[in-house]
Amino acid sequence: MEELKIPTHVAIILDGNRRWAKKHFLPKLEGHRRGFSNIKKMADYILKKGVKYLSVYCFSTENFKREASEVDYLMNLFISEFRDSCKELKENNIKVVFSGRRSPLKEEVLNAMDYLRDETSKCTGGILNICLNYGGQTEIVDATKKIVADIESGKLTSKDLTTQIFEKYLYQDLPPVDLMIRTGGDVRVSNFLLWQIAYAEMYFPDCYWPDFDKKEFDKAIDAYNGRERRFGGGK
Repeated sequence: MEELKIPTHVAIILDGNRRWAKKHFLPKLEGHRRGFSNIKKMADYILKKGVKYLSVYCFSTENFKREASEVDYLMNLFISEFRDSCKELKENNIKVVFSGRRSPLKEEVLNAMDYLRDETSKCTGGILNICLNYGGQTEIVDATKKIVADIESGKLTSKDLTTQIFEKYLYQDLPPVDLMIRTGGDVRVSNFLLWQIAYAEMYFPDCYWPDFDKKEFDKAIDAYNGRERRFGGGK
């Protein structure tokens, strides 16, 4: 029997929280709470499975367009959960990093993010990359601005610029995504890690994120193992 191939970097679009709540006749905000709770549980399982990097799409730049009450609830959820989850994440040896723009996140959110990042910085059991106020196009623009600044200051020349160097200017210096999962049934990438998923395998289960459990992830790994990965186009 062939050894199971485990992707190095898995990315998940955590979709379907509100629809899950509606299905269970619960307030939509309860769906977000259940969804965040599932991140902690699944991060531990996925990283212990052998995945080295897990990126999760928690809040996009476009999500600020939602109702103010929902945005406020999510921001307060981030503040409480980042602090409350710290001990558990450290016990599970998970290092947390964040991707996304810090502005216009309020100070309390930034402080909670920084606290979680700093407290888990020495953990070695895998990296959880939380993408918050994140957009793939925005990340590429921000990286380009930093490159232009370094060229203008003489730290870099345009002749030196390669894809490998460009990647160093992204929010986090992580390897390319091997497997991208989107829960909820929709089949699109929604501006998530556009640079990093260039050659990723895509997997779209029908279940909503709060219902995405160990068995569902194992099915995703089985599907990944059934693919023949090719880089640079088809046969």
